[in-house]
Order: sequence, then structure tokens, then C-alpha cells
Amino acid sequence: MIRTFYGLAENPFSNRNIQLLPHQQEIANTLSVHSQQGGLCLVLGVPGTGKTVIKEFIKQNCDKRQLIVTVARTLHTYTNTIKILSHAFNIDFDGSHFKCEKRLIEEAFNLNRQGKTIITIIDDSHLMDMTTLRKLRLLFEDFPKSHNIILIGQPLLLSNLSLVVNQDIKSRVTYSVITKRLNSDDIREFIFSELDQVKLGHNTFTEDALELIVRSVDGILRKARNLCISCMIESVRNRNKTIDIEIVNRVLIQPHWRNGADITEF
Repeated sequence: MIRTFYGLAENPFSNRNIQLLPHQQEIANTLSVHSQQGGLCLVLGVPGTGKTVIKEFIKQNCDKRQLIVTVARTLHTYTNTIKILSHAFNIDFDGSHFKCEKRLIEEAFNLNRQGKTIITIIDDSHLMDMTTLRKLRLLFEDFPKSHNIILIGQPLLLSNLSLVVNQDIKSRVTYSVITKRLNSDDIREFIFSELDQVKLGHNTFTEDALELIVRSVDGILRKARNLCISCMIESVRNRNKTIDIEIVNRVLIQPHWRNGADITEF
């Protein structure tokens, strides 16, 4: 709908052809170095601050020398997590945990001999049971030393790792970073960058509309993306290709954009 109305070749504000902001690029570069040396990295932050963007950038920009394994269904048991890893390594999952782990380790060394770097990304890792995470840590301990594990999650994960019982995991962390809320200039840069990618003019949003969007998203990247998309949908409904402050306000009256204190109980 948006694509047709604006005459675009692809959807705006999608995760295709991701261009990172400078601070995100710095994180991605650091993760790349640790992936060559091996380690355990933590990328933490409140929801919507760009962790998924960094993950997708790593996946999109890997080369033939890298194998990216993503584990996203972290509420699964250790058994199902091993199944996901087996599928990613193209090996059969059958028999006991010991046999499956042995095949995973053998395949990891086989890939290492071929000159490949293995990067395992565990998304929403703060939801994973610590017992499962500990078992994975013991499994990855036998992987080639150049193997890198990237745990992506909310700051709660760091609190859990700080417990004495989990020091065996925390002591192996080689890099950690917390993705923070963006400042106003970064939000504007993100919006303009997304418009540039689909060849839309910066004047698609009026200056007043852009200022209201920047204030409303509170530095959260995901909110900025969702609010801009919602405004574009509203502009299609109104048959107006310029998004002004009236359109933004029309979107912001929706309950999920309002504070709890502003919602009247009926």
C-alpha cells in the first residue's frame, strides 16, 4: 500500500540493506574482532534500542568464511536448542545428547579446518534458563577457540550473570555493551537514512511533524520505525504524500502511544 502510493521499489523502514548509525557500527566492528579471536560477547539493552538491527546487520554482512548460527527460540529446552544447532550445522539429530554434542564438536572443527569462523548468536538470551545456558557454555568450551558466542538480551541477563552461582559464565565474557536510547540527532539521522534508501525526499515529513516524532519516541529506535510507518499508512488513507503534524497527532492518539495515566477507564 505504501509502496504503491509513493511509487517505491521497496518498503520504507524495513530491515533490508541495513545501514548502522555510528555507535551501532562501532559495536558491530568490535563484535567482528571478537569473532576472529573467539569469545563470549553480551549485547544488552531495553527493547527497541537497536539490538536486533545489529544482529541483522551481522547476518547480512557475513562472508563465505563465516558461519552465522542464530538461536532465537530461547524458551526451548536444552534438547531443542541442540536441535536448532544441529540443523544449522547440517548434521542429523538423533541419539543421546552426548552423541549429538560430539557430532557438533566434530563439525565445528571440520569447519575450522576449512578456514571458517563460527559465530553463534543467541537472541533474547535473558529468557533462557541458566541451566541451559551453562550446558551450552560447557558444549562451546570444546569448540575451536576462534568460535564466538554473542548473547543478545535485556540488562536482566547481566544481573543474573552477576550472581555467585553464575560466575563461571560471567568470568568468560570478553566484551559487553549496553545499547542506549538514541539522542534526537541520531533519531533524525535514522529517519533520513531510511528515506534515502527508498529514494524519498526528506520533506516527506514536515519539520514540525519530524520534531513531534523525535519527541514522542523517547530515543527508542523501534518506536521511531513504527511511528513513521504508521504515519505513512495514515497519509495513504488521507491521500496526502506530505506527512504533517496533524497526521502524526492522529496516530499518537492511539492507546498504545499514550501513557497509562492518559488512558481513561470505561
